[in-house]
Amino acid sequence: MKTPFMRLDQYLSKVGLIKRRTVAKQLCDNGIVKVNGHRSKPSHEIKTGDIISVGGNRPVAAEVLEVPGGSIKKEERDKYFKIIRTT
Repeated sequence: MKTPFMRLDQYLSKVGLIKRRTVAKQLCDNGIVKVNGHRSKPSHEIKTGDIISVGGNRPVAAEVLEVPGGSIKKEERDKYFKIIRTT
């Protein structure tokens, strides 16, 4: 079975870490989002086990537990990532 992949900006908006994909794309373009400690473009492919850090006013770091294959329900979003830290 093929492992699903997803763009970073799409993943952030789909699982609810960032409300809109356009905002996620802007944050990536401005270097505020890192994957595994490296600044990442919006098109970066997310995989299970990646650590995503979002800086800014409300910084957060989350581990990718699963990459969704399609649409997901709001109440199921938390099964796709685990918050590591917030400040």
